[in-house]
Amino acid sequence: MDLSDWRDKIDEADRKILELLNERARYVLALVPLKKKAGIPIYEPRREEQVFENIARLNGGPLPPDAVRRIFERIIDEMRSIQRGPMEDDK
Repeated sequence: MDLSDWRDKIDEADRKILELLNERARYVLALVPLKKKAGIPIYEPRREEQVFENIARLNGGPLPPDAVRRIFERIIDEMRSIQRGPMEDDK
């Protein structure tokens, strides 16, 4: 395979990652009414720690654990951001 082939593979992986991030975002938004009804805040440190433990356990590399955690910290931060508007609506 040449450089172009590898870049095509990377582009395809990026497409899949984006698709999965948007799928995750839809799930997060689906939780908003349930969290509002139950009075659960957007920021749930224990739940976030569970996510970090899960990804650490599942990570088979080559990404090192600290890199994976930083990536997921950013993902979770963005997911919190998209919940803020709907969580504050109709308070």
